[in-house]
Amino acid sequence: MSAFSYKKNTQLEGALGRTGEITTPHGVIATPAFIPVGTKATVKAVLPESMSELGAQALLANAYHLYLQPGPDIVDEAGGLGKFMNWQGPTFTDSGGFQVLSLGVGFKKVIAMNEDTFRDDQVIADGKDRLAHVDDDGVTFKSHLDGSMHRFTPEVSIGIQHKLGADIMFAFDECTTLHNTRGYQQKSLERTRLWAKRCLVEHGRLTKARADKPYQALFGVLQGAQYEDLRRKAAKDLSALDEDGITFDGFGLGGALDKEKLGTIVGWLCEELPDNKPRHLLGIGEPDDLFVGVENGADTFDCVAPSRQARTSAVFTRDGRVNLTNSKYQRQFSPLEEGCDCYTCMHYTAAYLNHLFKAKEMLASTLATIHNERFIVRLVDQMRTSIDEGQFFDLKKEFLGRFYSAKS
Repeated sequence: MSAFSYKKNTQLEGALGRTGEITTPHGVIATPAFIPVGTKATVKAVLPESMSELGAQALLANAYHLYLQPGPDIVDEAGGLGKFMNWQGPTFTDSGGFQVLSLGVGFKKVIAMNEDTFRDDQVIADGKDRLAHVDDDGVTFKSHLDGSMHRFTPEVSIGIQHKLGADIMFAFDECTTLHNTRGYQQKSLERTRLWAKRCLVEHGRLTKARADKPYQALFGVLQGAQYEDLRRKAAKDLSALDEDGITFDGFGLGGALDKEKLGTIVGWLCEELPDNKPRHLLGIGEPDDLFVGVENGADTFDCVAPSRQARTSAVFTRDGRVNLTNSKYQRQFSPLEEGCDCYTCMHYTAAYLNHLFKAKEMLASTLATIHNERFIVRLVDQMRTSIDEGQFFDLKKEFLGRFYSAKS
């Protein structure tokens, strides 16, 4: 298959949303699309083949974690991420930039904070140690596995991602928190811009050096927190970058976000970004947030939420999120959700899942994750179809009205 490209199809009337197609060396992604997260080259508890069967078009893995274990050289020698994990479709890798935030301030996966809180550039979560330190050249961090010290720079991150071999990778950036001051956000934005330039240079060099490998697309990552001027500046600056003819193939909409302003911020970015390149909204996976992201111009999404919540017995249904360990499921000898086309609902009862979770059986996580991932993948697929058919806002009203009004 040919190298990377994007084609826009249907524009959502009165909004920035659109449908389209991302072409990669390992397949086409019809957008909007949800990209499940396989952090360590696996969606926890689920076979890659099962992810394909439930409709996932691509998977995203974590460059930081794969760098630490098993190491990018091993993945490269195996033939790249997809071959290593027996995944036939397109793959994404993040840059490690988010780990700068999670290791540095100890908030782990929590990026949807509230901006109306304290401001402190040295903020750190309660009971945590700072494991990452940022400077203008890069980041020094301590491994969460064994305490060893490591150094990421833009060049190191791009080098790792080239060895991992994903179809789409992201430029190294500093992901700030909503607790940082505006002054720090401005400084960080310029740091990320300069890192982006370095990423493009190294990407160009390695693309030539590894010309025998399939082309890997590079997305620039846009920061700027809650500030309209900084967000728009980030979009303009990274769109304009050109290092000896090397430009970004698409863009990642990143950073900590106040949930209440998600649509506004995505809209600011998408108004400035070129219409002929794809936009990936990083770390978003709740149903209401996905509708907001699609409506305001995001094309693809990734999030650990469907699989992570499934492992705690929390599963999605059209009538809201439910807990499978609740006693009402103990004797429900019917699918978790009638009409659901996932493998779990087609073959197993809610009573059986209730038993598996209470017995702490590993199969519980597998079956619940299959259901949750299918639910979210299918939902975004339905959004794509509804845009093409001119019924997006009807779908949004009907789905959200039912999902968030029910008591689980």
